[in-house]
Amino acid sequence: MASPITTTMAVSLSLTLTLLTLVNAEAAGGFTVDLVHRDSSSSPFYDPLETPAQRIRNSLKRSFSRAQRFSRGGADSPLAASDGEYLMNISLGTPPFPIVAIADTGSDLIWTQCKPCTNCYKQNAAVFSPNSSSTYKTVPCQSSACDSLQIEVGSYCSSNDGVCQYEASYGDQSHTKGDIAVETLTLGSTAFPKMVIGCGHDNAGTFSPKGSGIVGLGGGSVSLVTQLGPHIGGKFSYCLVPSSAAAEATSTLSFGQSAVVSGNGVATTPLIPDPSQPTFYVVQLEAVSVGSKKIPFHGSTVGETSSGNIIVDSGTTLTLVPTDFFTQLSSAVESQVTGSNKTTDPQGYLC
Repeated sequence: MASPITTTMAVSLSLTLTLLTLVNAEAAGGFTVDLVHRDSSSSPFYDPLETPAQRIRNSLKRSFSRAQRFSRGGADSPLAASDGEYLMNISLGTPPFPIVAIADTGSDLIWTQCKPCTNCYKQNAAVFSPNSSSTYKTVPCQSSACDSLQIEVGSYCSSNDGVCQYEASYGDQSHTKGDIAVETLTLGSTAFPKMVIGCGHDNAGTFSPKGSGIVGLGGGSVSLVTQLGPHIGGKFSYCLVPSSAAAEATSTLSFGQSAVVSGNGVATTPLIPDPSQPTFYVVQLEAVSVGSKKIPFHGSTVGETSSGNIIVDSGTTLTLVPTDFFTQLSSAVESQVTGSNKTTDPQGYLC
């Protein structure tokens, strides 16, 4: 079995929305939830008729789609379409209503489809109904919370009922629109009241009917990580195992003290903050070594003020680099590989 990849995000973030009141002491000591790879047999996205080659092809397509979104600098939307690689089970409301959500470090807002659906995409599972929850409350237009979300999630006020709303669109013409609200979110047995969420009433495009929401784990003010804030010490980590791994080799997402990764073999690199794009986790890639050859990386910066040059993203399978660097890297790999002929990708996704 391939070795799991462990990434730790130890971030110092302040929540600008003073809406969170934590009542479950369990979270202070840390907690863990399972992550399910979208192509594993435990995933609702799993298609037993797909071949391994088809799954790889689809993964490549999702990676390139996300790369195009990131290349726009997040100007179109801070949200991500339902193309993430790992899923998590959460619940919203009181009583708890189950949601199959995509764990996405490349976006911030926690959102799901909501009744009434004026224009929702087909969803296999039941759609969340705010009227069935005793803890659901919309955010009013005349509030500091609505004002602070204008840049981050595109909040606006145009309805007659005075409810703060959001709208996001994507390069593939997908979109989501709805109300900004506060609601109780449950992870396992841990309940977090007054979490800021998006309640989507108008959602259409390329969203999968097998998913019903997204959990933003980015660095913005409304991400799950930031809203949990000091209660988890600003720490979370995830351990990702391959979709082909044995069933007992579960991917995990941990918060607080449970997120600390230590011991022999642990290496760290600093996260580089970029105020112009707070959502993204940016690091500095210095070089890649192939055999004894070290290839320096001189990619452009990710944002306006960051000195970092590469984004860590849970929803992207591939490591994507500029063409000139890839050419050098490819040549170095070819020089180390003997006894085989280079071939082209019949699908045309790879060089």
